[in-house]
Amino acid sequence: MEEMKKVKFTKMVASGNDFVVIRLSGYPHKRLAKFSRSICDRKFGIGADGLLVLAKSKAVDIKMRIFNADGSEAEMCGNGARCVALYGSKKLIKIETKAGIIAAHVNGNNVRIKLADPKNLKTNIPLKINGRLLRVNFVNTGVPHTIIFVEGLDKIDVVGLGRQIRYHRKFAPQGTNVDFVEVLNNNSIKIRTYERGVEDETLACGTGAAASALAAGCQLPVASCQRINVHTKGGDILKVYFAREGNRFRNVWLEGKAKIVYKGEYYV
Repeated sequence: MEEMKKVKFTKMVASGNDFVVIRLSGYPHKRLAKFSRSICDRKFGIGADGLLVLAKSKAVDIKMRIFNADGSEAEMCGNGARCVALYGSKKLIKIETKAGIIAAHVNGNNVRIKLADPKNLKTNIPLKINGRLLRVNFVNTGVPHTIIFVEGLDKIDVVGLGRQIRYHRKFAPQGTNVDFVEVLNNNSIKIRTYERGVEDETLACGTGAAASALAAGCQLPVASCQRINVHTKGGDILKVYFAREGNRFRNVWLEGKAKIVYKGEYYV
């Protein structure tokens, strides 16, 4: 009989995005991919949007790898990074990710992280879906995001339309996350996100909140330094801060709440 191995884990959530956090070293990528699919399964595992694997970093406080529920590895996850910052039990912490070094400030259960400067910002991109021409925006805030401004956000088929855009040939081969955004006023937006790797709508997406705020910043009459409140499907309001010079953005920060839900042992 194969011996069962116990893996200690922490279940965490940030604005409705939930994660399993573990410390595992020496696992090859293929085993971690399979492990993430198993542990994130909501029927036969713990259940989560993603798996956060922590290890020692040679450069900063801690290294984070992000595996989606489908086993794919992501370069970055904003809400995941906020969970790891809270997990680290330090007021100031730096996290190594595939998208670069993330600095974080922790104040109680409120966590603020500094994202890598956004890349490849493009606005007003023509995109044909079901014979209909859409105008979309694109920016990489650690991972790729396509942003679509809509009216009547609550009536949008986020999963159906989001899946078509996520796999559209324009964004091949890596695909894209898809954010549907409704502007509420000059400093507030409402967002729903189809997440690549989860392959479904999630209650929140940190990098998506940042991407959507930046895209809104290109349209709204904002000053050179701005904060935009992002209302998520989960009910939390994420705050995105940035400095803007024309359509160039830097010093992007994401702020919101995170918490530990429970701890336990998972049998492999």
